Amino acid sequence: MNQNPQSLYSAHVTEVQARWETALQAENLQAALVHSGTPLLSFLDDYEYAFRPNPHFLYWVPLTRHADSALLIIPGRRPRLFYYQPDDYWYLPPADPESWWADHFDIEVVRDAGGWRAGLAACLAGQSSGLDGVVAIGDSPALAGVFAPERINPPGLVHRIHIARTRKTPYEVACIRTAARAAARAHAAAEQAFREGESEFAIHLRYLAACGHTDTQLPYNNIVALNEHGAVLHYQGRELGAPAPLRSFLIDAGAVCHAYACDITRTHSYAAGEFADLVAAMDRVQQKLTAGVRAGVDYKDLHLQAHRDIAGVLAQAGVIRVAADDAVESGLSGIFFPHGLGHFLGLQTHDVAGLVDNQGVPIPRPEGHPALRLTRVLEVGNVLTVEPGLYFIDSLLSRWRREQDASMVDWQRVAALAPCGGIRIEDNVLVTESGCENLTRPAFAGA
Repeated sequence: MNQNPQSLYSAHVTEVQARWETALQAENLQAALVHSGTPLLSFLDDYEYAFRPNPHFLYWVPLTRHADSALLIIPGRRPRLFYYQPDDYWYLPPADPESWWADHFDIEVVRDAGGWRAGLAACLAGQSSGLDGVVAIGDSPALAGVFAPERINPPGLVHRIHIARTRKTPYEVACIRTAARAAARAHAAAEQAFREGESEFAIHLRYLAACGHTDTQLPYNNIVALNEHGAVLHYQGRELGAPAPLRSFLIDAGAVCHAYACDITRTHSYAAGEFADLVAAMDRVQQKLTAGVRAGVDYKDLHLQAHRDIAGVLAQAGVIRVAADDAVESGLSGIFFPHGLGHFLGLQTHDVAGLVDNQGVPIPRPEGHPALRLTRVLEVGNVLTVEPGLYFIDSLLSRWRREQDASMVDWQRVAALAPCGGIRIEDNVLVTESGCENLTRPAFAGA
C-alpha cells in the first residue's frame, strides 16, 4: 500500500486535534501554545547549529525548517498558526504555506521572531483568565518571557501527548512507508558503492544523492562503517580512503517524509565465507523476531528472545563454547549484543514513551539490560524497530576475558571474525489488528 500521505492528512489533523483537546480537558487547561523552537548559535559565534523543530509542533504541521513559529490550540476552535516568515535578505525565508496542510489552520503570518506574542494576546483578549489556563510546549528561551516556569511543558499534558503519539495514524504510517522507499533506494546505491571499493565518505555521498537528502535533512547521522568500524555501535567517522582489504559494510541510515523518520540497518560481507554466513544467520533471526511482533506482546520478552537466538547463532558458529541459555544466563550474550532490540519510531528516531505505561508509570528494563529503549506491551498502531546485533567489540571482549570465564569463548574464532566488526539488521514494523506489517522489506523489494 503506497498511498500518498497528503491524501490522509486531513483525517490526521482531525485525530490530533481530538487527542490534544482530550488531553487539555483532562489536565483542566484552556489552551496550549506549541512553539517550533529557536535556532541555537555556536558559542562565541553567529553560526547556527542545524535546526530541529519541536516534535510536538511537527505532530501538527510538516514544517521541518520553520523556527520561531507557534501553534495555538484552544478546544473547540480551529488551531491558529503563527507562521514566521521574515522579510529577509541574509537568509532565504520560508515559502508561503501550501494548501494541502495550510487549509486546516487559521494562519497569521508574523514578520519577527517574537510575533507570536501579540497574536497570542489578541486570541486570549476575550478570556477573563488570560494566561492562567494556558501552557506552553517547547524549549525556546522566548517562552520564559511570557509563561511562568510551571506553565512550560507541564508533565501531565506532555505525558498524555506522548502516549497518544505511540499510536500512529494512517498518515503517519504512510509517511514512514514513503521514507522507507527513499531509504531503500539509497541503501541499494550504498551497497553498490561498497562493492565498487569506495570509501565511507564516498558511500555516504552516494547515499545522500540516491535518497535526495542533505546531511541536515537526515533523521540521524548516517552510520557508514567498513570492516572493524562496524563494531562501534554509533560510529561517527567517514574515512576518505577505503581500507584494504575490504571485508564488511554496516550501514545504519534512514530518510524522512514530512518529518517522519525511517531507521534501517543492513550489513554486507564483501566475499563469501564465515562472516557472510553469520550475516545470513542474523537475517533469519531478525525475520523470526519480527514475526513475533503483535499486540499484547511484551517487548521485553522479545528482547530476551533475541539474546537466546543470537547466542544460538554464536554457538552454532563455534564462537562460544556453551549452550545458548547458559550464554544468556551468564551475561555472555550481552558482550556480543550490548544494545536493545529496538525502540519506538516516528517524529523522532528514538520516539517517545517507550519506557512508561499509559498512566506514566516507569516500566523497568530487565536486570542486566540497561540499553533497552522499549519495555512496553505492544499495542495496535505502534511503529517500532527490530534490530538484533552481533559485534566483536574489543573492550567488552577483553573485559570478559579478564574478569569472567574465558573458556566460554573460542578466542581464535573471535580473532578471525573481529576484523569484520559486527552485524546489525534493522526493519521498521507496524503493529496491526492481525499481527504486524514490515514497512521496510517491501521497500527494498521495490528498490
